[in-house]
Amino acid sequence: MDDPELKKELDEVDAQIERLRKETTQIREEIGQSWDAPTDMAEKATLLTNVEQQEALIDDLQVRREQILRRMKG
Repeated sequence: MDDPELKKELDEVDAQIERLRKETTQIREEIGQSWDAPTDMAEKATLLTNVEQQEALIDDLQVRREQILRRMKG
């Protein structure tokens, strides 16, 4: 891959990371705001699982981002 292609891929990964971070923050806020409310514990558990899955995906994307940066420098 040449630099323009790598740059495009890097931009896409950065956009995905940003989107997932925003979504994760929103879900955490939603959980925090409803923590005292009489809601279903199963629903909260599902939301927490979703957050954990998104955070794992963010970690994977961060690794991918680092790989792209190394290829661009190399």
